[in-house]
Amino acid sequence: MTTFLKNFVRDDSGASAAEYALILAIVGVGIAGAAVYLRNEITGAIVGAADDVGAAGSAAPVTTAP
Repeated sequence: MTTFLKNFVRDDSGASAAEYALILAIVGVGIAGAAVYLRNEITGAIVGAADDVGAAGSAAPVTTAP
């Protein structure tokens, strides 16, 4: 029984798993934050492009075929 307890106390494989879980959580938060930031940037770019296309379409001269 004492051998089991000594081995149990020395075993640090659980610590490695906890460290990997912590790294995974930090990376996940970083990815989520980047997705939120990029969502706003992409939305702004698409709205700006749509406004430019609308402005170009209304400023184009209308020609009729002879």
